[in-house]
Amino acid sequence: MPRPLKILLMSTLYPSAARPVHGIFVETRLRELLGSGEVEARVIAPVPWFPFAGARFGEYGRYAATPRHERRNGIDVSHPRYFLPPRVGMNLAPHTLARAFLGEARRLAAEGFVPDVIDAHYYYPDGVAAGIAAARLGRPFVVTARGTDVNLIPDYPYPRQLILATAAQARASIGVCQALSDRLAELGADRCRLRTFRNGVDLVRFSPVERADARRHLGIANDGPALVSVGHLVERKGHHLAVDAIRQLPADTRLYVIGEGEERPALERQIRQHGLETRVRLVGAVANTELKWWYSAADATVLCSSREGWANVLLESMACGTPVVATDIWGTPEVVSSPAAGRLMAARTADALCAAWAALRAEPPAREATRRHAEGFSWDATTRAQLALFREIADA
Repeated sequence: MPRPLKILLMSTLYPSAARPVHGIFVETRLRELLGSGEVEARVIAPVPWFPFAGARFGEYGRYAATPRHERRNGIDVSHPRYFLPPRVGMNLAPHTLARAFLGEARRLAAEGFVPDVIDAHYYYPDGVAAGIAAARLGRPFVVTARGTDVNLIPDYPYPRQLILATAAQARASIGVCQALSDRLAELGADRCRLRTFRNGVDLVRFSPVERADARRHLGIANDGPALVSVGHLVERKGHHLAVDAIRQLPADTRLYVIGEGEERPALERQIRQHGLETRVRLVGAVANTELKWWYSAADATVLCSSREGWANVLLESMACGTPVVATDIWGTPEVVSSPAAGRLMAARTADALCAAWAALRAEPPAREATRRHAEGFSWDATTRAQLALFREIADA
């Protein structure tokens, strides 16, 4: 058997004790890779510097509360600080982030961990910063694009320039859906260096529970249809559209919104304004390991996002046998690709959500068929593809 590859993952998108669900999809992909037994890994996941911890400081308070070093799921993770000033932070971030990456990478090298490949996630600023650090360290690197990093940020000239320079330097650029790989090519990246490694779904963690049993477990009503909307409470996730849609749906339809974030006060006002307190519940944050109960309890998961590279919540829901209703954007049509998966909305509006939900209700797929659709997205193919690419790079 070949020696284990040494992989150094660099990204600000990685969970911590202070932010346990932040970037969990990056952690999951690494855990699946480690499960092959062919890889040894370390993680450098910087957070912006902030002097005060505490809930009253919001997200910045959580940055300050993040431990400098921790061990998560058997993986050593470092969280160095980097300077992210307001207003000019977008242009400075790759450079201050690169210093954080470089300092920790040199510390690891002094301890004997010299990576075969640096695995960076999110193109800007993370991938650009990892490219700077990799050049200083003399190590090869790859970058994974995940959505906004290549769909919106390149609208700014300086970031676009750095993204394209990094794509030319990287041994490979990975898109989590074909749409993102195509977007990189449109920007000017060399197609020969592009790969598409889709996120998979944990088919053990996300498995069906009988709907009545799931509702009983959660203590929620077992009469009438239930929808869930899962994700950070931010505008781009479109929870407000799901709340608007409830107003148009029959009175026995309920909505459960899973997540926390800055839009919670606005959603609370919206719910009160329209007298939806008995029909819409803001559940709050739910541990990833507990989400299967909510997916299983629902008749559908709705996702009204304005942008998504590859929405993991869709596959998680399908793995629990629950179809989805989602906006027709970026990588989502690659996930919702058959009637068994659910329906795509014709537009990002409450009316379109209601229409798609009505179509799904008229011809609901069997839960077994929805689960089978999700089973086509296991992590096995992505893990094999990563191993092949990393071996190729390490042996070059």
